[in-house]
Amino acid sequence: MKTKLAFTLLLFITTVFCFGQQNTEWDKWSWLIGEWTGEGGGHPGQGSGTFSFSFDLNKKIIVRKSHSEYPATENKPAVIHDDLMIIYLDFNENPTKAIYFDNEGHVIDYSISYADKAVKLTSKKMQGAPVFRLTYTLLEDERINTKFEMSQDGENFMTYVEGKSKRSN
Repeated sequence: MKTKLAFTLLLFITTVFCFGQQNTEWDKWSWLIGEWTGEGGGHPGQGSGTFSFSFDLNKKIIVRKSHSEYPATENKPAVIHDDLMIIYLDFNENPTKAIYFDNEGHVIDYSISYADKAVKLTSKKMQGAPVFRLTYTLLEDERINTKFEMSQDGENFMTYVEGKSKRSN
């Protein structure tokens, strides 16, 4: 009985130690953490908005909240868009996945890739649904460019909304 208990305890300690020692790659997100204000244009029209990135759950996730407003035009009523995205760690404790929800009922699963000074989120290619790509790029003047694109084939993307933002906190 003592041998089983000792083995179980050793296995538990080893598991906790191994998983607890892995490094996360949040440094690729560090420049995005904070609150941002921006203005941009695109398919919905000229608009303004705010968004934030913040750590949660003891730095196991990053939560992005976004709020955008597009004023009414002659042909369209005013639009208010709110969304929430959770960036989370994979089994190796790397931030390679995200899930997005908005007030229009959309849910998007993203895979994340990184380039120099950019974070790119791309949705899975699914039959009958567009592929979405959301890219944050750090600009020279410590602003960021946000670009949301869509594609029917997953290769030829069309910009839907794009704008520049500055840190507001």
